[in-house]
Amino acid sequence: MTLNELKFVIAVAQERNFRRAAEKCFVTQPALSLGIKKLEEELGVVIFERSRSEVKPTEIGQQIIQQANIVLEQSHRLKEMAKLGTNPLEGLFKLGMIHSVGPYLLPEIIPVLRKSVPNMPLEIEENLTANLETQLKNGVIDAAVIALPFDLPGIQIQTLYDEDFSVVVPANHHWANRKQIRAEELSDEKVLLLNTGHCFSNQVTQACPELVRKGEVLQGNSLETIRNMVASNLGITVLPATATAVRYDNPLLKVIPFAKPVPTRRIAIAWRKSFVRTQAIEKLVEAIMQVNQTLVEKIKPCL
Repeated sequence: MTLNELKFVIAVAQERNFRRAAEKCFVTQPALSLGIKKLEEELGVVIFERSRSEVKPTEIGQQIIQQANIVLEQSHRLKEMAKLGTNPLEGLFKLGMIHSVGPYLLPEIIPVLRKSVPNMPLEIEENLTANLETQLKNGVIDAAVIALPFDLPGIQIQTLYDEDFSVVVPANHHWANRKQIRAEELSDEKVLLLNTGHCFSNQVTQACPELVRKGEVLQGNSLETIRNMVASNLGITVLPATATAVRYDNPLLKVIPFAKPVPTRRIAIAWRKSFVRTQAIEKLVEAIMQVNQTLVEKIKPCL
């Protein structure tokens, strides 16, 4: 049994395709297939059911895949320990972020991090929560900034801040002079939200369930695209506090607070409990807390 064979198993489990898995591992398909076959023969089990239409893990294969992830994570941990030595604040850090956080948080924290950890560049993976969950478990990313709930075995969570939602309408909308909007009123309007699968959209519809049943809801690929559609007078939307900061002021738009109870979300950072660069996590938390002090309610760190 070799680490490469375990890597082959993980790649096939992720891709559900031998050709794509081989490309991901930078080997030929015959070499990958042979490696998995050798591992199956050594263990005396079938890890994958193969057919022309699909490749899927067997029941015992699922257990082997889970254990392979653990073994590879521990192997990676050894390499990180040797590589980083006594300075975990040097070297690339792979950070995942959900779409409704990344564009607003990154421009604020990057200048802070350039000063506090100048030798730790960030590689950013912006994605859906479900995809970040998989990447975090499989070690593709080091940490992820997500919205709670986010409950996974072996994952450590650090809450960062709470963030209120606001209604955004065209400047000529009949609500433009309102001081507050009740969540249930959204169902009477044409509302623009992120596409299905984005946790932010789910949180908005949870705050106003009638929106799904009665409201006219359009969907967009990003909050900035939606903001511009609202400015063009297509409808209204709901944005988190970080997306309604002063720097995003637009004379064609009006931001209106919600009446109490105000819909809100809790943003957190998640990382594997086995991750060795905890000081790097601490620096990220410090930077995020620093830039959000005047924008959202700060939560006491509990690292």
